[in-house]
Order: sequence, then C-alpha cells, then structure tokens
Amino acid sequence: MSFSRSVIPRLIAATLLSGLLLPAFAAAADIEERITQRLQTAIPGLQVDSMAPTKAPGIYEVRTNNGQIMYATDDAEYLFIGDLVKLDSAGYVNLTEQARTDQRRQTINEHAKNGGLIQYAAKGEQKAVIDVFTDIDCGYCRKLHGEMDELNELGITVNYYGFPRSGPGTDSFRKYVSVWCAEDPQAAMNKAKSGGAVAFADCANPVAEQYNLGRLIGVTGTPSVVLEDGTLMPGYVPAKTLARGLGIF
Repeated sequence: MSFSRSVIPRLIAATLLSGLLLPAFAAAADIEERITQRLQTAIPGLQVDSMAPTKAPGIYEVRTNNGQIMYATDDAEYLFIGDLVKLDSAGYVNLTEQARTDQRRQTINEHAKNGGLIQYAAKGEQKAVIDVFTDIDCGYCRKLHGEMDELNELGITVNYYGFPRSGPGTDSFRKYVSVWCAEDPQAAMNKAKSGGAVAFADCANPVAEQYNLGRLIGVTGTPSVVLEDGTLMPGYVPAKTLARGLGIF
C-alpha cells in the first residue's frame, strides 16, 4: 500500500496525537476511580452518578445518586460540599448553581416522559412552559392558581406536579391523590383550589413520585416554579411579572 506525500504528515500527526491523548484519558479514568473508591469507603451506600473535572485545576465535580453535587481534589484526599464560584472581571459566576440548574432540567425532562401531570395548556401560541410544584392547601398556591386563565392567555402552559408539603399519609396528600384520580382532574383541581371539597378517590397515581422528585431537585416550599432552563423560582410570582421575566412582553 502506498500513500501520497500529503497523507503521510497527517498520519504521523494523528499517531503522535493519539499517543498524547491515551495517557491523558487513562489518567482521568484513574483519578475518577480513585475518587469513587475513597468516597464509597468513607460514605458507605453512596453512589456516584457522574464525575467530571471542573474549570478549577485539580478539582472534580461529583454528582451522587441523591442529587447532591460535591467536589473532590484529584488526589482524593479532600472533599468539600458547597458552591464553587469563579471570579471574573465582572464579578463572579456560581458554577455549582449552574450545575444544579442543568441537573434539575435533565431530571424533570426524564420524569416528564412518564406523564401523570395535570396540565393547563396555553391558549393560542405557546410561548413558555413552566412546571409548578403545588400544594392544594397552600394559600399562595391558590393565589397563583387564581391567575391560571391569565397565564394561559399570555401563552404560558402550566404543568402541575404534586408537592403536598405535609408529606405522605396526611390529609393534604390524600386530597391531591383524590384530585389526580378524579374523572376530570383539571375540574377537580379547580374546585379544590377554590376551597371546595373533592370526593375521595384512590388509584395508581404518581403523587408520591412527584413529591420525591420535588425534594430531589431542591423544592422546599410551594409554589415552586421550574423554568424551561431548569431555574428554580421559589414562591408566588404574579402572572404578568412571571411573563415579563420569561421575555413574553
């Protein structure tokens, strides 16, 4: 087999590059294995979901099975839990919050594939979608729900995820299950949010799964709104203010 003179330099360059990259890949794999072993020895039961070097030299980001983000030095001697912040000429960038936002979006997207949401679709052109973790008995959740028609008219689709703050086995939790299991969940939600009684109903439902999802992504109160990019907005925000923040007007 013969090669043209123009091909030979490229082959040499590719060979040299692969020789340089293979040790780097091997070194990265060794570091990740070392960190994983040290963490699992120090914290029995911990599962590492993913790991990657950060922009800070010698520091690796570690994501665990419970949604936590932590950091380890590449020699696996030091671990720290907290926010990693990059300073720049304009101020600072919270790299950990960026990672949380990305992780939150991925987690919700995966969950959304399973369905089980109570949805209020935008009227006309859909301009934005928000995921709202809600509690039927929460006063500010009811206030937000009272603006549902306005949100939909503004082109915002609202997906409700159940997050009864009192937790499983409580009256509030059972109320959300009854709404979800009703023949018309949207009508039942409207009635319950206005303070009306909803007939008890039970069925296979995703309420506990949605509640656990909320806890996993950092929901601590209701309403909590998750934007399409994964940003978490805790608390009530008026419909027009929310729409303005979404760039709708």
